[in-house]
Amino acid sequence: MANYEWQVKNTIDTKFSLASVSKQFTAVGILQLAENKKLSLNDHLIKYFPNFQKGEKITLKMLLTHNSGLQMDYDELYTEKTSLDQDSVESYLSKKTFLFEPGTKTAYSNIGYYLLARIIEKISGQSYAEYLQEHLFNKAKMKNTGISTNDSIVEKMADTYYLKNDKLIKNPYINWSFNIGHDGIYSTVEDLYLWNKALFERKDILSEESKKEMFTSYNEQHFGLGLLINPFYNQNHNLIAHDGGFYGAMTSFNKYTDDNLFITVLSNNQSQSYLISYGLAAICFGKDVEIPYKHKQIKIDTTFYKKYTGDYNNIKILEKNNKLYYLDYDIELLPESKTKFFRSDDNDRTIEFIENKKGEIVKLVVTKAVVKEIKMKTK
Repeated sequence: MANYEWQVKNTIDTKFSLASVSKQFTAVGILQLAENKKLSLNDHLIKYFPNFQKGEKITLKMLLTHNSGLQMDYDELYTEKTSLDQDSVESYLSKKTFLFEPGTKTAYSNIGYYLLARIIEKISGQSYAEYLQEHLFNKAKMKNTGISTNDSIVEKMADTYYLKNDKLIKNPYINWSFNIGHDGIYSTVEDLYLWNKALFERKDILSEESKKEMFTSYNEQHFGLGLLINPFYNQNHNLIAHDGGFYGAMTSFNKYTDDNLFITVLSNNQSQSYLISYGLAAICFGKDVEIPYKHKQIKIDTTFYKKYTGDYNNIKILEKNNKLYYLDYDIELLPESKTKFFRSDDNDRTIEFIENKKGEIVKLVVTKAVVKEIKMKTK
């Protein structure tokens, strides 16, 4: 539903808040300014924010790759205060405690991308929204994409809802004037397809040299510039991707570059878009996929649980007090048949024990995000 109060359904041209999928647009804006010699990725933050703590140690590239040491977020400002100005926000951010010395480690930071958005404004002389509209959205012919505000009426914009105590409630107040750079963009799936074509196939958005810089992994968490490069969920295919999540907005952007496959999933009710994207990719790659269904626990004879215990590649199955557990004693496996169980912490993740002709358990079929994986018993 785009709106639950009026039972208005989402359609193919519904506009969704992108959450952190917005970061790649900020990165492209910075790279464009670098191409035009307006700034350098090696510039230090102090050049643009003279009073920023440790600004002489933080480069723009550290902000882009999440190596700056800045904290994750500042939502205590933009979700709680209606009256803010740039100077007060920047002063507040400059005084926040650092997680580590700039350049020494990696930690995801929305603050870094907010500062990058403000740098785009300082250098271009345009607002963040104006710059992206002229230099990115218009070039890619993205007519249904823009920057969220607190007063604009946007046609076909989905309301956003999130789960609290397993019930959907309306999204809280967000001050969109100060929730930019890392968030703040809205779009449609079709516009994101156009963006994917513009970013990966055309040369008028970024040069090949800038794309190479953007699509390179710079740390152990696989961060490129505004995107992740071959993250752990790449299914052994070359993948450039980014997910987003903020309250009810859950988004996923996935480009399998060698396969010329683009998958994006947008949600406004906290549906796990990244898992849906993972399942869709598996279908495209011809993997064994299980259609989601409702899992119901049943009562079974637990005396044979002992034969299920053991090591299956990197998974350990344990038994205690006639109960079966996954990895440790925090995650119980709940039976839905004699051989198939679902996890107590996530009922869409299942474990099925497979016997040989002698009745011995020889392997597991593990289903995660509807994709099946085989784990052989090793001990």
